[in-house]
Amino acid sequence: MTPRPGIEPAPLPSVVVLISGRGSNLRAIVESTPPCRIAAVISNRPDAGGLAFAHANGIATEVVDHTAYADAADPRGAFDAALMQAIDRHQPQLVVLAGFMRILTAGFVDHYTGRMINIHPSLLPAYPGLHTHRRALEDGVRLHGCTVHFVTSTLDNGPIVVQAAVAVDADDSEDTLSARVLEQEHRLYPQAVRWFAEGRLRIDGARVRVLPPPDADTVAAANDRALVAPALDR
Repeated sequence: MTPRPGIEPAPLPSVVVLISGRGSNLRAIVESTPPCRIAAVISNRPDAGGLAFAHANGIATEVVDHTAYADAADPRGAFDAALMQAIDRHQPQLVVLAGFMRILTAGFVDHYTGRMINIHPSLLPAYPGLHTHRRALEDGVRLHGCTVHFVTSTLDNGPIVVQAAVAVDADDSEDTLSARVLEQEHRLYPQAVRWFAEGRLRIDGARVRVLPPPDADTVAAANDRALVAPALDR
């Protein structure tokens, strides 16, 4: 809708993205052109590949190197305090953890309650922590996937926004399964950011309700929303 003359359009919500590596989910979010402004990309590693992508796309970047606080009396607390200052300079409505490989203190998480999200490569609450694909293969699960969730002080916990499941093939390796899950991450995370920016997420206890868009038509049939693996006989 075109704003009326003399009326300024509402400013886009501001987002800060935290990364530690190549930033593939950052790229997916930026390339999805969400209705928000990526105010900054901040990394705890100066060699993170995602910083170059952000710079090439005109996004402000900053490094808060966690190793610089190794000699502090409370290294984690000192790092989190510096990171919080860097984030808050941009006054974001949302903080996005996109492959940010640091365990955050409870005080840091509390500061961003309800406005910090993470993506994890498993169908939470299954397989929190590291090596999710290896553990899924070792357990012989048929379905694996990824989860976008609001961040709480418990690791890889918090109200779930959206999940995607992939079938686990008999000949899967960690690499092949990881690649298939990553494809779904690149679909889910931009959608979750868009929902937040559009004001369509409501935390209701342990659940997150996604409000329908104004032009919502019909809800997909239940059969269209199920993934069964291995496939059932027809």
